[in-house]
Amino acid sequence: MTPKPLPALLVEDDPSWQGILAEILGDYGLEVTLCADLAAALAAIAQQAFRLAVVDLSLAGTDHHNRDGLQVLEALQRQAPGCASILLTGYASVELAVAAIQDYGAYTCLRKENFRRAGFRAMIPEALAASPPAAGEIAPKTTVTETAAGVASDPPRLALIVEDDAGWRGLLTELVSDGGFEVHVSASYGEAQGLLKREHYQLVIADISLASSLEPEHNQDGYRLLTSVQQAQIPTIIVSGSADLDLIDRAFNEHHIFACFEKQAFERKSFLQTIQQVRQQAASEHNLTEREIEVLALLAQGLGNKEIAAQLFITTNTVKRHLKSIYARLGVNTRAAAAAYAIRLGFGAKK
Repeated sequence: MTPKPLPALLVEDDPSWQGILAEILGDYGLEVTLCADLAAALAAIAQQAFRLAVVDLSLAGTDHHNRDGLQVLEALQRQAPGCASILLTGYASVELAVAAIQDYGAYTCLRKENFRRAGFRAMIPEALAASPPAAGEIAPKTTVTETAAGVASDPPRLALIVEDDAGWRGLLTELVSDGGFEVHVSASYGEAQGLLKREHYQLVIADISLASSLEPEHNQDGYRLLTSVQQAQIPTIIVSGSADLDLIDRAFNEHHIFACFEKQAFERKSFLQTIQQVRQQAASEHNLTEREIEVLALLAQGLGNKEIAAQLFITTNTVKRHLKSIYARLGVNTRAAAAAYAIRLGFGAKK
């Protein structure tokens, strides 16, 4: 007889975080009940004994002083003492974290800006083990997500995220990392400009509006950044919480951005698919085979022919044939030129 999945409660009002957390919990084999506010969470707790709960501290949108999540933890303490609770927040202080654990029985308290998918996945069995299992309970098996498996063998690339909101910066970093990129982050226009001059990026994700003491209500620093990104010929995805439609049209028509996502309607799967399209387009534009990409990536890292052959388990003559084909496809004549091209395309991370 197949064991029934363990019930998990997810209490989160942000749609993007709902998608990420629900997917991770579901991948672990848990049966997830999603609630977006305090009333729904209290009703769910009254109806079912949950084994794991992931609860956002603030359940009132932009009200950073809201503490409805603590009421959820309090209800779980009373009605589901065998439930392991994880408090998740973007506004936690040390005092609040201590109170959540000592007074409200939370297993731990996580800050959204420090959230890491791999760490959260590893925490699930630890939290479940910390609470006594019910009679006959069988722990679910962890599964590997399609995204993680799909990018594991791809060559690393470098992405720049320009976002002034710490929560979104952490969220985008997680998703772009899962998409196979090494990520640099910036919270301001000036910092991003400096990074663009020093590094070779293969993808830029930028919020159109970045906080500014000069123009806090009508800031378009993120849009201004598009000029520099376009000059560097870097595929760009913009995100915005309050985008002007005319501004979005200009971004597509004048700066040729790759895609645009609105924060209110943000969908994780669509975002990841777009990132993969960026990767695929870079390779298809130059008609490089998968093996040629591997050779080019190692060449860009400074490896010689013998080292490349050893890494890929092929002969040096085969490496030479691949390099000859790569030179022809890229229109270059030297290893140095090919390596420079590779770094710009993202087929080899800068060391």
